[in-house]
Amino acid sequence: MFHGSMVAMVTPMKAQDGIRDAVDKEALKELVDFHVEQGSDAIVAVGTTGESATVDYDEHCEIIQATVEAAAGRIPVIGGSGANATWEAIELTRSAMESGCDAALLVVPYYNKPSQEGLIQHFTAVAEAVPIPQILYNVPGRTGCDMVPETVERLAEMPNIVGLKEAQGTVERAEEVIRRCGDRLDVFAGDDFNALGMMRVGGKGVISVSANVAPRPMHDLCAAALAGDMETAEALNDHLTPLHNAMFCEPNPIPAKWGVEQLGLIDAGLRLPMTRLSEAGQDRVRQAMTGIGLL
Repeated sequence: MFHGSMVAMVTPMKAQDGIRDAVDKEALKELVDFHVEQGSDAIVAVGTTGESATVDYDEHCEIIQATVEAAAGRIPVIGGSGANATWEAIELTRSAMESGCDAALLVVPYYNKPSQEGLIQHFTAVAEAVPIPQILYNVPGRTGCDMVPETVERLAEMPNIVGLKEAQGTVERAEEVIRRCGDRLDVFAGDDFNALGMMRVGGKGVISVSANVAPRPMHDLCAAALAGDMETAEALNDHLTPLHNAMFCEPNPIPAKWGVEQLGLIDAGLRLPMTRLSEAGQDRVRQAMTGIGLL
């Protein structure tokens, strides 16, 4: 259903006091236009990179709505709608559906560390309550909870659970999920540096941070890999690896927002406790972006 380079888009904010910088909807529209023009295959709105942790419920829904309106059917929009309370995940997912999203992305509940049975009941409840296509998101480094392949296999029985963003950190994990249930759901890399490896074993693309600043090269990399042109994909991956590393020199989305700011697409707004990229980080991101011709 979805494939290629799906940008985990930053949320533009006007630089104010750093505590509750206002969402910049004009810049958001321009950012969506940028990704359409540059070939991104889908937009993920209000995921981790979109600062989902520091926007309130109403803002969360409004950003997704504004993204769908800006996309105007030109590019699929996947609304981030995960939460660590099942009732909230249901409400956010219903809002994403009513906004016109093509799918929802639901992160494993964070901090409260549910059991595998708790994960099954959580995601089943959301899937039963809201019929929109849903992509699960496993990122144990952030959530403190790892959704294992056996759990994904059970959840893949739900007809509207159509994908998994796997950010456990290894290609082997993605390969096992694909072996167990690749005929029922698609697997996407959750880390840019694993994208090519996962596509080699049957993954359908990546939900990308690097695509915030390099949407065309990330699209081209995924298109080549999915077409079986591994020589081209490997060359592009080697070209982009310094950028992938630079995008995580400090916690996401700090480097990505600074990089997009350097492209002249957004203001410097970033809500605490995220802080502006350090001087050392700026040097690293600037060098990576310059090295691949972005600056």
